Amino acid sequence: MYKCSIAVDIGASSGRLIAGYVKDNQLKLDEIYRFDNKMIKKGDHFCWDIEGLFSEIKQGMKQCVAHDLDPQSIGIDTWAVDFVLLDENDELLTDAVAYRDPRTDGMMEEVFRIISKERLYLETGIQFQKFNTIYQLYYLKKNYPDILEKATSFLMIPDYLNFLLTGVKANEYTNATSTQLVNAFTKKWDDDLLDQLGINKEMFQEIKPPKTKLGNLRKELVEEIGLDIDVLLPATHDTASAVIAVPEVNDTIYISSGTWSLIGVENRFPICVTKALDYNFTNEGGIDYRFRFLKNIMGLWMIQEVKRLYDDQYSFAELVELANAATKFQSTVNVDDDRFLNPQNMIEEIQNYCLETRQPAPRTPGEVAKCVFDSLAISYQKAISQIEEIYEKEFPTVNVIGGGCQNEMLNQLIANTTHKEVLAGPIEATAIGNIVSQLISLGRVEGINEARNLIKESFEMKKYKAITV
Repeated sequence: MYKCSIAVDIGASSGRLIAGYVKDNQLKLDEIYRFDNKMIKKGDHFCWDIEGLFSEIKQGMKQCVAHDLDPQSIGIDTWAVDFVLLDENDELLTDAVAYRDPRTDGMMEEVFRIISKERLYLETGIQFQKFNTIYQLYYLKKNYPDILEKATSFLMIPDYLNFLLTGVKANEYTNATSTQLVNAFTKKWDDDLLDQLGINKEMFQEIKPPKTKLGNLRKELVEEIGLDIDVLLPATHDTASAVIAVPEVNDTIYISSGTWSLIGVENRFPICVTKALDYNFTNEGGIDYRFRFLKNIMGLWMIQEVKRLYDDQYSFAELVELANAATKFQSTVNVDDDRFLNPQNMIEEIQNYCLETRQPAPRTPGEVAKCVFDSLAISYQKAISQIEEIYEKEFPTVNVIGGGCQNEMLNQLIANTTHKEVLAGPIEATAIGNIVSQLISLGRVEGINEARNLIKESFEMKKYKAITV
């Protein structure tokens, strides 16, 4: 039996419970439980199975007991922007509708008729994406106003899971900023924006920062699971947790590589200037009220869909090998085009884009994969150039973190297109960031600088240099 903290890290395709602890001045990780996650169709909408996710969390906590662990705390992180609404009896008024659902089509433009795009950016600093929470809520305001009138609690996905664990309601800061409804400077809900949109501001909870102790498990859960531990707030936005795990943030551009690719730098203040607006960069909240100045790019979602459409007959590693072999294929797509957000068939969408832009369409699995990887590298290089233009400086290093950093072909493409040194790792960045937030809260790590030194000493990084052909 050993003392540890438990990171519950849930992404768009899977979730894990990972135990983290410090031994011999190194951070150690043990995966305890893994489960699948996916969007499901409920009525007319794509949704998350929120009840199923909570059931899996409980099952994972039971596995901690079965593994004879002594967890001191647990923290949950997930993706951003999605939420549920509760009524006065704490019953669900809405499903956990997924951000890829098309219900927000056209909502962003309607919001701009009420609040100018410029004002919205200057106050919130958040990137314009049609699935942001603000546009999801406006959809409800327009089509189901009675739901918003009945709502007494707005909880984002990790907030709701925390509520089910503890009975305590709170909106965690890093995830709340992704709503495009938090003022970047006051770090509070922007009442003026909510009033202008006619959205009930009373349903929003107090915003709590990472490292906050939320509460203990509900009594009935303690009896069911056999654990009585603190529920702490990590950075519940998975990217915010991942960025904590970047060992060196000075002079480094990070790429959090997973279903989405998040490219940016850590900053002490928001950059809400016109050029950042023009390039559609975001200023999302981070630990200790730092800011993640970044751009959200489609990411490995595209190759995940390609893999699925080939009936999973190829592993991701095999798709990389096939792409490496398709050396003569050169067609690329704009990965940030909304058509790739949730198409009926990703492969056909890629092929159609190539044909529409007068390029050869990929036909083999290797050509399709190479098209995706080449296109991602081009998009990364463009975003990096824009960051350097805004900062008026060059960044010598790119640090790729998260599961996508295992794609050696893509890492080399990034080095080749940017002509920068690329560092790959740590792989489990999100879980690491989640755990060190808990360790800081528990007083076992002094602060973010000590945490990053611990991470640097605990996990190996692979280096890539540009290869001139």
